Amino acid sequence: TAAAATAAVATTDAPAGNDATTTATSGGSSGGVRKVVTASGLGSGAGTWLLMSGSGASPEGNKPFLDLLHLESGETHRLWQSQPPHYEAMGSLMSDTDPEAPLTVEGMSLMLSRESASEPPQSFLTTFHDAGRRCDERRVTDFPHPYPQLRELRREVLRYPRSDGVMLTATLYLPPGYDQATHGPLPCIVWAYPREYKTKEAAGQMRRSPHQFTSIGSTSPTLWLTRGYAVLDGPTLPIVADVQEGSETKAAANEGVKAPEPNDTFVDQLTDGARAAVTEAVRRGVADPARISVGGHSYGAFMTANLVAHAPDLFAAGIARTGAYNRTLTPFGFQNEERTLWQAPEVYNRMSPFMMADKVSKPLLLVHGEDDSNPGTFPLQSERFYQALKGHGATCRLVLLPHEGHSYRAYESIMHTLYEQDQWIERYAGYGRLDPTYATDDTAAAGGSEGSVSD
Repeated sequence: TAAAATAAVATTDAPAGNDATTTATSGGSSGGVRKVVTASGLGSGAGTWLLMSGSGASPEGNKPFLDLLHLESGETHRLWQSQPPHYEAMGSLMSDTDPEAPLTVEGMSLMLSRESASEPPQSFLTTFHDAGRRCDERRVTDFPHPYPQLRELRREVLRYPRSDGVMLTATLYLPPGYDQATHGPLPCIVWAYPREYKTKEAAGQMRRSPHQFTSIGSTSPTLWLTRGYAVLDGPTLPIVADVQEGSETKAAANEGVKAPEPNDTFVDQLTDGARAAVTEAVRRGVADPARISVGGHSYGAFMTANLVAHAPDLFAAGIARTGAYNRTLTPFGFQNEERTLWQAPEVYNRMSPFMMADKVSKPLLLVHGEDDSNPGTFPLQSERFYQALKGHGATCRLVLLPHEGHSYRAYESIMHTLYEQDQWIERYAGYGRLDPTYATDDTAAAGGSEGSVSD
């Protein structure tokens, strides 16, 4: 989908030359008719042109683009598009022409970022000439690799089907120096965030690029690569409304019959998507099925709690950061759920892992900012869920971070979160490299610390 830029562009005169230019589909006054922009028309300067940018979704991944759309005829011309083996993203548009005069393509510049799977993003300045048929380029930045020790990490975008045919996507990371024949299957962390969709087609769309650089944040799951883990990052876990073929059509035809909502089958679709992701990682021989853990933040924490409750055969342990676990405490909707608790009580209860506390049999680490003001994830959610889990004998730990909100900012909070996560996964789904002072339910039972709450 293309979005119109705020400025209109009047093209300048340019030599007619080669009359063959871009063919594209436009949605202007032509009503979506496919038209060819001629070189003479592009350079004529007649009419008004709009700048149109988009993510450029394709089966091979996103390829962002910048188009010119002729407002009067609907003709389009592609000024620029990202091309493999790089991923490029559009930044600012600039022009040195008189600000009182109409903006023209001639001399207009585009600041863009360019990256690859192995090289960090760099800024380039692209200047257009000959009505956009030619451009000059100048590199502006030369940033070094931010983490050279991970330069040789392996990254692959996976595509695999869910049991109902919906195509899913995940990014698999393997640590530098990994050799499958030598090292065999690795402990694996699955880090995800589910999203709702109205159709299977939208849910299965490819939304990432295999040419993007791996950026590592302060609490990113890819940090586990330095510890020798495989990381399955961002496996798509779509929750789709029309899981039954033609269900929306039938609802429209039968007055009084409600069309399905994505969350009507949340648990089934969530576990189905997770099972497909784990199966794919194990099939490739890079993940040890006995040492796969799952984690997420916010709605990803809600996902994690549901997966350890409903799919204990898939995961050895879980990490849930800053989540909500009892949906009756968010009675007027959550995420993209627009129905209230009183309109869909069964959905609210079925989706709440709090109601399944007696079924949680795998170790679960809960982390929460003590001052989280996000209305859907008050710290009470983690505190009550922890009490319910402990009351049923589950192996769990609650870490409350003082003065932190929904996201963690302080150096001490981030480092402690990383420490807690590392020790939790090492103990229950990793290599067993433990800090002897780290206390869990297991160490408490053996005579260690009696508490499982960390402040």
